Amino acid sequence: MTAVLSTHGLVARYGDFQALYGVDTELHEGEAVALIGANGAGKSTFLRSIMGLLPVAREMVRLNGEPVGGTATDRMVQKGIAIVPEGRRLFTGMSVEDNLRVAMDQAARIGAKGGWTLARLHKLFPILSEKARAQVQSLSGGQQQMVAIGRALLCQPRVLLCDEISLGLAPKVIREIYAALPEIRATGTAVIVVEQDVGLAQSASDRLYCMLEGRVTLTGKSGDVTRDQISKAYFGAGHGVV
Repeated sequence: MTAVLSTHGLVARYGDFQALYGVDTELHEGEAVALIGANGAGKSTFLRSIMGLLPVAREMVRLNGEPVGGTATDRMVQKGIAIVPEGRRLFTGMSVEDNLRVAMDQAARIGAKGGWTLARLHKLFPILSEKARAQVQSLSGGQQQMVAIGRALLCQPRVLLCDEISLGLAPKVIREIYAALPEIRATGTAVIVVEQDVGLAQSASDRLYCMLEGRVTLTGKSGDVTRDQISKAYFGAGHGVV
């Protein structure tokens, strides 16, 4: 079965600095894959490379088998990939609903079809209905993250990339956000979650990839890999994961 998204010997650079070294991954329809690793391992660079934010060779990224590496970000959105970026990057000075309607308008312009509507999003995250007219900068961090996820979903993606969506949030809010993943996946949307919390990453995903210094050091079914394996892959031999 052809992967909905795959990378093949993915190499990425920031100028003269090489950040990724031959990364091979695959993601299938409706699947959740976690990408774990310490700060600086290359996880966010991996997502940026997929989204066309870094120059990569065309054959290094494939969408349903089609080479798309280096495609401009707006074209990647048109092709069905959306990202929830680290830091959320919402439009301050605008309401929750206006932030969401930006995505709806974009989806309408490009003719994107899918099952995500404001009504469905409000069922997934009821607080977005309650806070519809509130300015996004007045929301809590967790509420802002829900807006960011909602905005991405309203682009009607086949692939959703989530970059550190639990960062800086209270455990209760993290649980609420991750509890939404099964419904998102039920629409057929495949999800890649970049996550530093190893236990959370394992429980929320079908498979995982561990990165270290720009390379994949471990891959497997999330429920099968051991803490010892993750420890060695995450930091290298001699370190532990708590």
